[in-house]
Amino acid sequence: MHDAPSAKELVEAVKSFIDNTAMTQLTGHAAFHARVASNALATVLREMEQRPAAEADERTRLQALLNSQETDVGALNRALCEEIQAGRVDLTTPSLLTHLKSTTIDQLSVDQPGYSGLRTAAR
Repeated sequence: MHDAPSAKELVEAVKSFIDNTAMTQLTGHAAFHARVASNALATVLREMEQRPAAEADERTRLQALLNSQETDVGALNRALCEEIQAGRVDLTTPSLLTHLKSTTIDQLSVDQPGYSGLRTAAR
């Protein structure tokens, strides 16, 4: 049995310490760096929570768009780039714009969830 804290629990504990203990005692540059660290940990938590589903969705969209059975998202993205560069795929290609928009929304949801246009774009 594995009874150690999970990676998510460890990150949450460090973030909680920074937010609730360290940051309240810091000023100036040290307080700024604590806020940066807290924001970085929040991004890591969102990445851990949201990335698996977002990547699975991206893989499915790319496989359909490229008519491919490839499972590596990096390889699929490189293939899409090659198709666009060769002129075989463009904005008139069915589902390309939807794929690009969905991928961008998923990435922004992790990196910049407070981005003012995210809510509008997600509609």
